[in-house]
Amino acid sequence: MFNEIDLDKIDIDSGPPIEEPARQYYFIAKCREWVRRFCENYGRCPTASIQTFGCQMNARDSEKLLGILRQAGYDITEEESADFVLFNTCTVRDNANQRVYGRLGELKSLKKQNPAMKIALCGCMMQEPTVIEKLRASYRFVDLIFGTHNIFRFAELLCRTYEEQGMIVDIWEDTEQIVEDLPVERKYPFKSGINIMFGCNNFCSYCIVPYVRGRERSREPEDILREIRQLAAQGVAEVMLLGQNVNSYGRNLKKPINFAGLLREVEKIEGVERIRFMTSHPKDLSDELIEVMKESGKICRHLHLPLQSGSNRILERMNRRYTKEQYLALAQKIRQEIPDIAITTDIIVGFPGETMEDVEDTIDVIRQVRYDNAFTFIYSKRTGTPAAAMPDQVPEEQVREGFDRVLKVVQDTAREQVARYQGQVAKVLVEEINDHDESLLTGRMSNNTLVHFPGSPELIGRIVPVALEKCQGFYYMGRLLLETDG
Repeated sequence: MFNEIDLDKIDIDSGPPIEEPARQYYFIAKCREWVRRFCENYGRCPTASIQTFGCQMNARDSEKLLGILRQAGYDITEEESADFVLFNTCTVRDNANQRVYGRLGELKSLKKQNPAMKIALCGCMMQEPTVIEKLRASYRFVDLIFGTHNIFRFAELLCRTYEEQGMIVDIWEDTEQIVEDLPVERKYPFKSGINIMFGCNNFCSYCIVPYVRGRERSREPEDILREIRQLAAQGVAEVMLLGQNVNSYGRNLKKPINFAGLLREVEKIEGVERIRFMTSHPKDLSDELIEVMKESGKICRHLHLPLQSGSNRILERMNRRYTKEQYLALAQKIRQEIPDIAITTDIIVGFPGETMEDVEDTIDVIRQVRYDNAFTFIYSKRTGTPAAAMPDQVPEEQVREGFDRVLKVVQDTAREQVARYQGQVAKVLVEEINDHDESLLTGRMSNNTLVHFPGSPELIGRIVPVALEKCQGFYYMGRLLLETDG
């Protein structure tokens, strides 16, 4: 839809439409008029910067917010001294909140130097009432605050920041509304995330996501497929389907379709060469999904399957709704059906009531499943979740001991898993010039392993064959294979 709209032809002197997303295009056009006046007054365009905290869902949201700013006429920059600064926040762990407060302190001094500067906050952290109270009391210099449910109204809220004085707070407790078809500024032209659903119904006892992202809402498959076809026409080779629990996709639709069925339809789209997705909840991963992945020539050989704990007692307290034995059986089935798959996971250490015996159960699962990588976290107490009220919080010294033991086993087994490809040839999607050595390119295998190799920047965005010459723990050094290599 975005490519079909001429913003210059929108009559901003009339009232805004009621329907979405037409209403937001009206406000984008209105913002463009403000930007035009800014350029005339200052001899330059206003700058904007978005800093993203958190998961792939947040990263995708930031691409939408950047797209709106770009269409409004802002010059995008990484500098936090920009005329408009937006923090897209995460609240899964408390240290994420503390980082935001710390960065806000730095912005306060920048705003004193540039009183016209606008500061905005959005994302999961903003859905917490205690956060809003603290911002109102101690961070009055913030101009705009909005949450996860009304991100699509960003253009409208942006207009308000230039028309109204004082802090604007627009937080929705929940919504059934899904509004897409707005501008997007993608980080990579050749790959893209696609939201297929929003929210979560699982209510794990440690997790605040259902409270800040709301209940599960699935997009209509026709809308998802249309968006992917448009992306393919623009040269996107890899898509990542995003949701808090993609395995429960489609359950709330009037015409139900499951996630495996959606994947089958995505695979039919010409131009799409790779399909990724995350995240999968083990309790909802079906035999049908395993079969679709096994048969597919496009679905990447990578599955992120959060474990969280290997202890049945802790899993029950976490409200994960599977046992250690069920998880191991599922992992074994996946490995048996798709031998070349890479399985990654999330692990929490230090959940209330956890003992060293429970930690050993987790280590046992790590050794049996042999993850290619694991994101290991120390339990973070989140106010408002059932776990935060549990009386038997684990002492910090014990948590650190358990964490160190888990991390060592994760690293040892993951190195062995990644190393099993050494000497093979892999198809690698070239993503960028290497951050540390400009003579190298960095790409990603189907199983999500990074590969660095010498090559021309012209290869960025292409899938090329690379000989995996040396495993360096969690990545490879490789050599581009030319046609003459036979």
